[in-house]
Amino acid sequence: MFRPALVIALLLITTPSPAASLEDQLRGSLNKQQGTATSLSQTDATKGVKEALAKGVEQAISQLGKPDGFFRDQAVKILVPKKLRKVTDLAKKLGFGQQVDSFELAMNRGAEQAVPAAANILGDAVRGMSVNDAVSLVRGTDSAATDYFRKSSEQKLYEAFLPIVSTQTAKTGVAQKYKTLAGSVGNNPLGATLLGGDNKSADLDGYVTNKAIDGLFQVIATKEADIRSNPAAQTTSLLRKVFGK
Repeated sequence: MFRPALVIALLLITTPSPAASLEDQLRGSLNKQQGTATSLSQTDATKGVKEALAKGVEQAISQLGKPDGFFRDQAVKILVPKKLRKVTDLAKKLGFGQQVDSFELAMNRGAEQAVPAAANILGDAVRGMSVNDAVSLVRGTDSAATDYFRKSSEQKLYEAFLPIVSTQTAKTGVAQKYKTLAGSVGNNPLGATLLGGDNKSADLDGYVTNKAIDGLFQVIATKEADIRSNPAAQTTSLLRKVFGK
């Protein structure tokens, strides 16, 4: 069973100790966004960025990697692909709203099953973060660390998520649900014209996988922004030292 409380430990145990390298022990002066100067060690900066990311990952996985984690959250809920919405909008008008809802639910279940696989991959991304990278991110934009995180891990996440999503969507019959829905619409003269004779599903597994990754990083970015701007979210002395105004 996945334990979200372990995520912070997974990410933070990889941080080098102060004695691990001379570079970690060098002290630098960083300018705050307001222009005032503050002295912050590179070691603290590195650990602070990693702790902020760890908290974001913990929240994202615990929030999204469970039943209804995506489906009941309007901010990240996976909707029908845009290219299929004319079909589903018409289906609702023709009385097939329940089938549309079932189709969307099946896609969201695939994403919810895949998200816990992110923990190890994002742990590797933290291990690959250099001191210079971390220091530059401390005074970056509200989502600077998350953006770096995504750039360094997105492809690996896609490769890990896709087979999980494919397995889950096969179990819940996502493609079949779409084909049934499209067939129902296609039996109507207006629906047949709309479909143009092609009722095959799009690359639904790839679509769900990308949307799962989008949702994951959206929650991480929200947590990062909160830690940067909200003193109440700076729940440790290290976070207060690194991100406190």
